[in-house]
Amino acid sequence: MSDDLPEMRASDAERERVADALRDGVAEGRLTMEEFEERLDAAYRARTHRELEPLVRDLPVPTGTVPGRAVERSGWSARIGHQPTSKTGIAVMGGFLRGGNWAVARRFTALALCGGGQLDLREARFEDRDVVIRCFAVMGGVEVVVPMGAEVYVNGVGILGGFDDKGAGEGTPGAPRITITGLALWGGVSVERKEPKAELRRRREERRMERYRRREERRLRHRERHGRRELDGGK
Repeated sequence: MSDDLPEMRASDAERERVADALRDGVAEGRLTMEEFEERLDAAYRARTHRELEPLVRDLPVPTGTVPGRAVERSGWSARIGHQPTSKTGIAVMGGFLRGGNWAVARRFTALALCGGGQLDLREARFEDRDVVIRCFAVMGGVEVVVPMGAEVYVNGVGILGGFDDKGAGEGTPGAPRITITGLALWGGVSVERKEPKAELRRRREERRMERYRRREERRLRHRERHGRRELDGGK
């Protein structure tokens, strides 16, 4: 926060932006629920910028959340150009899972033989903007979960099996291009888009915090009524 405005009063909009940043923080696992509830309560009670700024000092928040902060969230560019952590996924009468913050090789091969595997790319990083995932499902299945904004092409072949392309579609500017190809023989390959787990958690926390805010409003109304009764002599 700027030292020349130490006692600048905070607006309702600024308090709400800080609350949003805190919700993102707990949804992404940066804050525990106890820290989140403590900071959220402090945010709604804050009267000045000096009180708001420490609540998000250790969080990556957008520009303008609190005056003096200038940290921008990264987009697709931050997720492209990483050393791959995995190039293959093999399931033979078993299973495999690639998910979370892993790095996808520009050429990835998935094989499911009498087994199953899942490739979750929602939080993944990428070696290159152009990624090719080759899926071979023989009497087994491979599930590919792609990010909502990715550019996705599906051109695999199903023989006595299925190669689903419902997750195919255009992406947002700068998004990785993911081509999913291969063969499903007496098996199946599914491709679908899902929102990030952090977003799903954030929505759950929003619903929870809405219940929390309503509860706090009821508590404040009760205190106000109790205070008026005391002023009226208990009548």
